[in-house]
Amino acid sequence: MTLADIAKLRLISQQIDSSDFESAADMVKWLGAIQAQEYAQSKWSIGLRLQHLTDSIIEKEISDAHILRTHLLRPTWHFIAAEDIRWMLKLTAPRVNAVNAYMYRKTEIDAKTFNRCHDIITKALQGNKHLTREQLNSEFAKKNIMADGVKLACLLMHAELEGLICNGITQGKQFTYALLEERVPAQKEKTYDESLAELTQRYFKSRGPATLKDYSTWSGLTLAECKKGLEIVKSHFTSKTVENETYYFDPAILDAKKINSRVELLPIYDEFIMGYKDRDAILQHKNTLNSKPFSVFDPTILYEGQIMGTWKRVIKQKHIELKYEFIKPLTKIQKTEFDNAINRFEHYSGLYINY
Repeated sequence: MTLADIAKLRLISQQIDSSDFESAADMVKWLGAIQAQEYAQSKWSIGLRLQHLTDSIIEKEISDAHILRTHLLRPTWHFIAAEDIRWMLKLTAPRVNAVNAYMYRKTEIDAKTFNRCHDIITKALQGNKHLTREQLNSEFAKKNIMADGVKLACLLMHAELEGLICNGITQGKQFTYALLEERVPAQKEKTYDESLAELTQRYFKSRGPATLKDYSTWSGLTLAECKKGLEIVKSHFTSKTVENETYYFDPAILDAKKINSRVELLPIYDEFIMGYKDRDAILQHKNTLNSKPFSVFDPTILYEGQIMGTWKRVIKQKHIELKYEFIKPLTKIQKTEFDNAINRFEHYSGLYINY
C-alpha cells in the first residue's frame, strides 16, 4: 500500500466515490461530524457525496433539525446528526472548554457569569423562540452584561457546549439560536466508554485509512483517549504500515470495486482535507512541473484522490462565476470529467455556472 493507494481508499470510506445513503442526515451521521464554519460550502460537502440532493433539500433537513450546526470539536462549527448531539457533546465538550479556557479568562468570564447568561438565554428562547446573536446580546445588555466580539462568541459557544442551545431556523441570511431541548427530543444516554467507542468506530470507518494522530487532530481528544477508543473497537479494523506510520481502516473497503475516475470540486474545509493531520497522501502532484503554490485549505479540485488544482465561485444574481487553476494541464479524459463535475455542481446549486 502506498500513499496514493491510501488517498483512493479514502474516496471509498468518505463516500465520495459512491454512496447508498439517501438523506443528508444519514451522510452526516456516517462522517460523525462535518466542519461547517463556511455554511454554504459545508452543505456542498454533503451534496458532492449525495448527487441526488440539492442545496434546498439539504437546507430543509437543517431547518427541520435533522442536522444541527453547532460548536462541537477542536473548537469550530460542525454539522452533526441531531440524534448524536448529546452523547458527542458529553464526550468532546470538556476538551473544547479546556482549549477555550484561556479566552474565558482573557474576556473575564467566570462560572457565575456563565450561569447568569444561561438563565438569560433560557428565558429568552423558551417557547420555541429562535433569536439571532444580536438579539441574544440585547438580552444580555438588559442585565448589564456587555459582551461584544470575542466575549459574546465565548458566551454562546459555552452555552452550545453545555447542550443548552443549538442552531435555530435561519431568518433570511441571519443564523439563529434555539433551545436544544425544544429542537431535539431527549435520547438514551451513553457512558463515556460507549461514546468514545462510537466516535472512534465512526472515524476509522468513514475516514480510514487513518492514523491515531489523524484521529486525535480531528476529534480534539487526547492521543491517550484515542488509543483507548481504538482498543475498544480494534476488532472491527485492520492496519497497514506505510512510510513508518500505522494506518487503520475497515477491511471491507479493500473489496470495493475500482474507484470512479471522477473530478470532484471539494469545498473549503471538506472532511477529505480536514479529517487528517497528515495530508501528504493527497499531495502526490504537489511538486510536478508548472505547479504553483496553493493551500490545501482552499477549495480544491480532486482527481482519483489527488489535488490537481483550486477553484472558487462568485455567486451572481442568476448564475455562478467559477474560476479555477490547475497544477498541470488536463488530459482529454480529465477535461471531460471536469465538465461533468461542473454539471453536478450546477444541478446541486440550481444556478447556471459560467466557467
